[in-house]
Amino acid sequence: MQTALPPLPVQPKRLTLWLALTSVYILWGSTYLFIHFMTEQMPPLYMSSMRFLVAGSLLYGYARLTGTPRPTWRQVRSAAMVGLLLLAIANGCLTIALQHIPTGMAALLAGLLPVFLLSINWVWFAKDRPTNLALAGLLLGFVGVYFLIKPDKLQSSNMADDNLIGAGLIMIGNLAWALSTLLSPRLSLPSQFMSSGLQMLAGAFALFTVSLLTEPVTPLSILDAPTKAIGSLWYLVVFGSIIGFSSYAWLARNAPPTLLSTYAYVNPVVAMILGTLFAGEILTNQSLIGASIVVAGVVLITIGRK
Repeated sequence: MQTALPPLPVQPKRLTLWLALTSVYILWGSTYLFIHFMTEQMPPLYMSSMRFLVAGSLLYGYARLTGTPRPTWRQVRSAAMVGLLLLAIANGCLTIALQHIPTGMAALLAGLLPVFLLSINWVWFAKDRPTNLALAGLLLGFVGVYFLIKPDKLQSSNMADDNLIGAGLIMIGNLAWALSTLLSPRLSLPSQFMSSGLQMLAGAFALFTVSLLTEPVTPLSILDAPTKAIGSLWYLVVFGSIIGFSSYAWLARNAPPTLLSTYAYVNPVVAMILGTLFAGEILTNQSLIGASIVVAGVVLITIGRK
């Protein structure tokens, strides 16, 4: 009589796939809340520069210790260009925007990145007309933004102004992020960890310079930061910049693009839940309508362009 074979173990790559995907969903979705905590009592650009200085130094040091050769000057310039767009402008705008709008709304607006990728790629790069489904998603995305930022009868004029300022900053950030994403494949960049480290160091230098010129800080202001800000900074360094980014980089090489792109509409949901639970943010009916429309638009764009 033939005995039954034991069940096969879960394939390591499949397990790694779902662990990495869950990491990107949860950790990147939580970064909005921790940026809010990090900058409650500290200048936003200064704290962002400290975050990327620490994370970039760790990634660059790890790359060198594991045998990655020094980058060429051409690679340094390319990585610096990406870092300025991706971290100094895009993340810097997001950090300032969170001084004006709730974390959930910020995450939803940042989740409209596919709208900018689709539009810029259509106009400046590939110049291929998007599918009708993707165009429908593009339209839905802008309708959702209208519901998210338009003032209703219960809002004060100051709240309406904050909505417009915050949304405008994140739109600028989305534009910079999309340009960086589309330019990166056309640039000479070093290996993944070396490139990420250089990008973060370039972004940190730019943010630090602007912070010294515009914010009431000194180079050693970090010594006066409260415990909550320091703890949030380290969370963003370890879980947001290193683990979260490493998971995303692994997924970019090993996961189907359609699966990877789902983070764009899962992150906002995670951010809204965490903001409601831990930051006391209130979701109005108008916000929920706008959130639903934005997510639907991003889903249509994601499906339509694959």
